[in-house]
Order: sequence, then C-alpha cells, then structure tokens
Amino acid sequence: MLKGRHLIEPADLTVSEIDEICRLAEQIIVDPAAFTDVCRGKLLAALFFEPSTRTRLSFEAAMLRLGGSTLGFADASATSATKGETLADTIRVVSAYADIIAMRNPKEGAALLASEYSRVPVINAGDGGHHHPTQTLTDLLTIRALKGSCGGHVIGLCGDLKFGRTVHSLCKAMSRYPNNRFVLISPRELSIPDYITEQVFKKNGIQFTTAERMEEVIGDLDILYMTRVQQERFFNEQDYIRLKDSYILDKEKMKLAKKSLIVLHPLPRVNEIAPEIDEDPRAAYFKQVRYGMFARMALIAKLTGAL
Repeated sequence: MLKGRHLIEPADLTVSEIDEICRLAEQIIVDPAAFTDVCRGKLLAALFFEPSTRTRLSFEAAMLRLGGSTLGFADASATSATKGETLADTIRVVSAYADIIAMRNPKEGAALLASEYSRVPVINAGDGGHHHPTQTLTDLLTIRALKGSCGGHVIGLCGDLKFGRTVHSLCKAMSRYPNNRFVLISPRELSIPDYITEQVFKKNGIQFTTAERMEEVIGDLDILYMTRVQQERFFNEQDYIRLKDSYILDKEKMKLAKKSLIVLHPLPRVNEIAPEIDEDPRAAYFKQVRYGMFARMALIAKLTGAL
C-alpha cells in the first residue's frame, strides 16, 4: 500500500512497488484520457529551493494531467526562508494546504527532514548530491518501455560517476534486477565512489568493469547512460584537455555501437552528446523526459490514494 507514504530515496520502494508504479504509468501511456480526473480536487505543492526546468514542470504537468491543481515556488528568494523561517516550519505550513509535496533543496537530507514534519506525502525531487528518486523511476520506466524489462542488460554509465546522484541511484536500482552488468566509463578523477562498488556491486555479486575510453566498450552496451564531465572537477587542466573528447558521444562512436542500443541522459545536456545524435533512432533522452511525466503521474496517484 503506497497511500500516504513518503519517497525520499529509491530504496524506500521495493522492486514490486517500483514495478507496480511502472505498470500504472504504462496504463496511463496507453489511455491517458482515462486518468484525467483521478486527482480532481487534490493539490500538489512544488517547493523548489533551487532552479529546475524539467523536474518542476514535469511534476506540475503530471498533476494537471491527473485533473489536480498545483501551487508552489521556483525561487527560494521569494519565500519566507529569506526571513529566517526554518524548513520544518515551511513544511508544517505548506502541508496544511496541499495533499502532496514535491520538494527540491540543495541541502542533503532536506527531504528526509521535511518528511518528519509534513502531514502529507513528501516526494524528494533532489536533495543536493544525495537522491533523485523520481529520476530513477523515469529511467526504469524508460528502460522497461524501450527494452522490455529492467533485467539482463549491459549498462554503460559514462562521465561524472563520482558526483552524479542519478548515476548512484540507477546503480542501486538496476542492481536489484537480475543479470545486469555494469560498465563504468570515466576518468580516474571522476570514478564511481567506493561505496557503490563495495556495497552495491561486490556485496550483491554484480559484475562490473571500468574503462577510460568510450570507444573501447560502447560495442558491448545495451544501454548507455550519459552524464556531463565537468572541467571544474579536475585538478589538472591538461588531464581534462587530454580526456574531454573521450566523453563526447558523436556519430563516429555510435558507429561502433549495437543497433539495439538506447542512449539515456538525465539532462540538461551541455556538449557531451553531439546534436547530430538527436536524429539517431537510438537516442532516447527526449523520450525519457516524457516517460518521466508518466512516472510522476503514476507516483502521485499512488501516494495520494487516488488509485
């Protein structure tokens, strides 16, 4: 039973609950008109204490498409936080108005704190470098839709694997499905944290390999999950210059890939995927955006008890 629950991190959901949400999302995709009134009279509060385009609009679109309404803010400077109001008090107030809260906050642990003071379900829309569970639901729904299931894949994760919260969450989530293998493509400076390799992969007997160059491994992949390599993460500018082109996906690299590959990206994209790839049928990152809205529709409907 998901009604009334908070979603702070992907591990808050069992695999069967994730599959339940994805199945509902798939039903909505097939017949969206059947779900246009399920949240009639319900109110989503979108509290975004840091900038967001896709996630905030996706939550708002999701609630509106379910027949509900939204309120909230996209700029913390327009709130009473500038007067010194605590997050706990903000949540106490907002949860008196709304039926569900989606919150993004730059401070790690903010969503968990909010859940302790809220009278209604809190969905973590990103808390610093910690978690972004609805992006993980988006990724899983996209993989289910385009690959048929979340198990039995070779998954390449490319770019900033050290600081990328979406990467960490996806590793944890996809490790719960059978027969997945991971290929970690990054410069040494941005390699995945030890706690992922030790506590997620090795502890659960998950196969993984590492590589510094995409060309060496792209032909083995079923899924390529791209992230941005940020120059500011390097201590040595020469290392960045030497490696940066290795993490730009272009037509030449795609020639080495399977015809069945899908390319995902949590967005925003900067230069790590060349615009020429957008026309490639294997590019799925804009489809991923739409799947994200449906995933959030299903989640909102479940947590509010509408379905």
